Amino acid sequence: MRRDFEAPGRSPVYAREAAVATSHPLATSAALEVLQSGGNAVDAAIAAAAVQTVVEPQMTGLGGDLFAIVTEADGRMAGFNGSGAAPKALSPELLAERGITAIEATSPHAVTVPGAVRAWETLLKAHGSRSFKQLLKRAIDYAQNGYPVAPRVNRDWQEAVGKLQSNAAATKYYLPKGEAPAIGDIMKFPHMAETLQAIADGGADAFYTGAIAEDIIATLKGLGGVMTLEDLAAAHTTAVAPVVRDYRGHTIAELPPNGQGVIALVMLGLLERFDLGSLSPIGPERFHLEMEAARIAYGVRDKFITDPNYMDIGHARLLSEDYIDQLSHLIRMDRKLPEVPGNSLAPQTDTIYLTVVDKDGLSVSLIQSVFQPFGSGILAPKSGVMLHNRGFSFKATPGHANTVAGGKRPMHTIIPAFGLKDGHPWLSFGVMGGHYQACGHAHLITNIVDYGMDPQMAIDFPRMFFDRETHALEAEKLIPASTLDGLKGFGHEVRRSSEPIGGSQAIMIDRAKGLLIAGSDPRKDGHAAGY
Repeated sequence: MRRDFEAPGRSPVYAREAAVATSHPLATSAALEVLQSGGNAVDAAIAAAAVQTVVEPQMTGLGGDLFAIVTEADGRMAGFNGSGAAPKALSPELLAERGITAIEATSPHAVTVPGAVRAWETLLKAHGSRSFKQLLKRAIDYAQNGYPVAPRVNRDWQEAVGKLQSNAAATKYYLPKGEAPAIGDIMKFPHMAETLQAIADGGADAFYTGAIAEDIIATLKGLGGVMTLEDLAAAHTTAVAPVVRDYRGHTIAELPPNGQGVIALVMLGLLERFDLGSLSPIGPERFHLEMEAARIAYGVRDKFITDPNYMDIGHARLLSEDYIDQLSHLIRMDRKLPEVPGNSLAPQTDTIYLTVVDKDGLSVSLIQSVFQPFGSGILAPKSGVMLHNRGFSFKATPGHANTVAGGKRPMHTIIPAFGLKDGHPWLSFGVMGGHYQACGHAHLITNIVDYGMDPQMAIDFPRMFFDRETHALEAEKLIPASTLDGLKGFGHEVRRSSEPIGGSQAIMIDRAKGLLIAGSDPRKDGHAAGY
């Protein structure tokens, strides 16, 4: 497909040496600065991610988690699971004693150990070439001296005012004059700057032990939480082998559980059994097929996916051809499947995804999040660390795959991905948007593989997802009314989405031409760049 130059949009970035795509322009600039000064893709990715903890605080932060895939020029891949676990003392029994039957989004019990800072250090030791002191300079400067609030950041901030007002420290820190900052307002976070400087000087241990850790634990204990200094000190990043599956001659790699990456592969396995390319990319048949595959795959997710130490079935079984065949027989092209058992999705969430490819062919696919907007809304006041609420995914009662347990990692929505073609690096990509992400991966890949879109066009293309409770389809505004009418004819309830669905970044590696082709989502503030 070719871009219509009379329609709104932008071209992908073509570069020979290196490319980066993030959801914020200041993060893209930070990554480029590192690359052009001789740093590699991992160095640049960490510099960008650190900047985003400051300039996109509603999406990410030092108090969140991280996953990444690092791919060498020869196609060797390494996965990193930087998600934290529940406090050792947390259990269904403890919650029951306190009369808690469900973990609320702003509860101290929703705060699991933040894994991102340890993951940064692990990535640097494994593949980086620069120090924290070099890479955190821009983030420290923006926190100390200020940065202008971007338009999408402002929109998200306004919607989180109620949550921020429920915590005195968050109100003081994030609601100057009692309201969200306006577009272009200069925000400064001096306590966060001190914390970033401490990490730059002392590494991840400066975050997980000492004064910063004590501030985090005191804050949670003051609210009834049970996390301890020992829980924080035990934070670690797990090296994992990516899980791969072929889709029409392309090998797609995802990380294994506790993330939902295998569900994207289940979706692609289902879609591969249909002649998707013969359908209009914007027509009702394509979206019917995609949404039915998503509903089935997410039913699998909610039944099985959690910390792998607690799963009843291995992820390899979920990707077996006979199992996907069995699932595919549920799909009818002429009508909606009435029910998908075991499906109970939680609310949309907030995340940053970025990707970098350097001059030596090293690629990084990295995703970092505080889960919901501003996480738990609980701010550790002395360190300026906003704590995520990934434990909101846990069930408080026994009998579920994702029932809370001390030391257990919750099911994660955030998933980086990577694609190989003929065994060589081909596409570094990810999709933001909480539970949408697995569906978004399948949507992006089919846009490129089945419909011939370039990365920017594939990212721009309208999206659809389904409501977590009713399974009604929610369509972005650029999906035509005729498509919605067609979907209603298949038995779907359809409505317009009240907000953009997710976000995405991608870099395609064209080995034949020696090019990097990068795209970044217009649904966010950022952009792709290269040289």
